[in-house]
Amino acid sequence: MSNLREIQSRIHSVRDTMKITNAMYMIASSKLQKAKKSLKNTEPYFYTLQDVIAKVIKQVPEDNESIYFHSKPKASNEKKKGYLIITGDKGLAGAYNHNVIKIAESELKKEGKPVFFLIGQVGRRHFEKKRIPYDEEFHYTVQNPTIHRARVISGRILQMYNENKLDEVYVIYTRMIHSMECKAEMKKLLPLDKADFQEQEENSGETNQTNYLPTPYAVLNHVIPNYITGFLYGTLVQAYASEQNSRMLAMESATRNAKEMLRGMSVTYNRVRQAAITQEITEVISGAKLLKRRKL
Repeated sequence: MSNLREIQSRIHSVRDTMKITNAMYMIASSKLQKAKKSLKNTEPYFYTLQDVIAKVIKQVPEDNESIYFHSKPKASNEKKKGYLIITGDKGLAGAYNHNVIKIAESELKKEGKPVFFLIGQVGRRHFEKKRIPYDEEFHYTVQNPTIHRARVISGRILQMYNENKLDEVYVIYTRMIHSMECKAEMKKLLPLDKADFQEQEENSGETNQTNYLPTPYAVLNHVIPNYITGFLYGTLVQAYASEQNSRMLAMESATRNAKEMLRGMSVTYNRVRQAAITQEITEVISGAKLLKRRKL
């Protein structure tokens, strides 16, 4: 009977765990919908900024190129590269955090002078454990991303870039392709590539000329920081949505596995219980036969 009690204890334990994983699935689903809504609401603003930059670039002389498009002439091993790494604050999200950290560690092996800016507790704990240096003053959470937080982060990055403390800046984050797939990737944030905006202008099909005051160059340098802020906000929301989506899939898989375990343990429990009942019946019959013989 002790075996029966052990199986019952395991069944209760798995049922309690399944309740937790199911609750986490529902919470992650709610947060994912909120993140998708936030991203959808900001996309028009972001794409409008892209169009504006594409139009202004055409009127800026080549000899007066903005610093945000200018690649600093340095050897690869002398360039000071900044990496903004976005991980989660919690685990239980499948390979979400591992995939981002894997890209960051591969960049660490390359030539150059990397500076890591970490967003999310998981990445921070990993870098501390591996004793990899990072900017310790850069403390931000990934929960509930806001445009204000993105503006503060971009302000710090742009300040270091303008002061020549950084030559290139990259963002390592996770992009949600669709509900069943998320992909960790790295994108170059600074300096910007003119070709990307020229393609945007060609696709728009507009040829109207606009006068920019005081100069197109001044307008460009004013608009680009807002573009960087919008881009960072998009990556924060994408990463947050990907984390919740990954957690949903992980919790869904955990709940499904728990149900399969319960089915298997229920079959085992019934077999052990049946064996115990059969043994008790056998013992009763054997005892009855023994008493009958003694009476005879």
